[in-house]
Amino acid sequence: MTAAPRGFADAEFAARVVRAQAVMKTRGLSALLLTTEPEIRYFTGFLTRFWESPTRVWFLVIPLIGDPVAVIPSIGAHLMGQTWLRDIRTWQAPDYHDDGIGLLVDALREVCGADGLIGVPDQMETHVRMPLSGFRLLEQHLGAERLVTDGALVRQLRMVKSDAEIAKIEMACCVANRAFARVSEIARVGDPLADVFRGFQRLCLEEGADFVPYVAGAAGQGGYGDVISPAGDEPVEAGDVLMLDTGLVWDGYYCDFDRNFSLGAPSDAVIDAHKRLITATHVGFEAAKVGATMADLFHAMNAVVDPHGAGSAGGRLGHGLGMQLTEWPSIIAQDYTVLEAGMVLTLEPCVAVGAGKIMVHEENIVITPQGPRFLSEFQSAMLEVI
Repeated sequence: MTAAPRGFADAEFAARVVRAQAVMKTRGLSALLLTTEPEIRYFTGFLTRFWESPTRVWFLVIPLIGDPVAVIPSIGAHLMGQTWLRDIRTWQAPDYHDDGIGLLVDALREVCGADGLIGVPDQMETHVRMPLSGFRLLEQHLGAERLVTDGALVRQLRMVKSDAEIAKIEMACCVANRAFARVSEIARVGDPLADVFRGFQRLCLEEGADFVPYVAGAAGQGGYGDVISPAGDEPVEAGDVLMLDTGLVWDGYYCDFDRNFSLGAPSDAVIDAHKRLITATHVGFEAAKVGATMADLFHAMNAVVDPHGAGSAGGRLGHGLGMQLTEWPSIIAQDYTVLEAGMVLTLEPCVAVGAGKIMVHEENIVITPQGPRFLSEFQSAMLEVI
């Protein structure tokens, strides 16, 4: 694909704010208070890895009328000044006596008056990124009854991606596709699994990833026990099934998919398991149409990989994807979220391969009015042999 442009036009951020404000009005909210990296970046474009530092807190206020107000440590003023925001209020952080709470209270009183309600994201996959003591102080100044749920407002907005967002996710997928195509360069019998992981991260960076915050995987005879354990120094062996899963980032957006490889000739059970995974993924893809539910996708895939059970030990067969590695919603039997054009999802069936062994496969797709489209390069049913 043609390289997507980095960043967004200011108009995209302004439109996001307008959509949020329209919903805020129907829910009686005078402001939104946002404290986490993806929430703040969604409305501002403030992209930095400085969030890795837990010391400083960052705040964004979305008023019912007007542009957002950033209340941030002074170290971020220059970068925030390069976004579309113009109202940027700073303090020298960390401040052991008033670490931004005074400025934040002033901003909220300014846009909310004496009794306006302030929505705070509080649903699954969100958190309040500030010390509890700071939040308690905020409640004391404003009144605890004024800090209320946003009713998943921000989550719903972020769930449906714009064309520009989808292009960035697809760019991340293209980078990962190229890295996966080179796995034979870094995975050889006798290599420590940890070295294979490091080598794969290197390939992702060489192919254009901005950074690679997530690499998972496993290797084992006839399958593997889980897909979240860290890699150790044990060597990969002939006959192992090697799985690598990456969540690399391009311009602030993730891909999230995996690939399975066999080091030498695979067993019949492994060949069959891989074919079932690809079949399940294809069935899930065909079911992923506008108007279907996440539960529909779960049942479609689960009928292939676990027809007599209620799903894998992982708990779900896929999820939303975007600025975070995993986003709302989840492909589980209890999720009745209706698919809309612009949603980006992972399809991630899991199949048991003998006692205590599993295999997992994952692809990334986007829902369009014409039907689903793969963003990752759909893997063949033929397991690749290294």
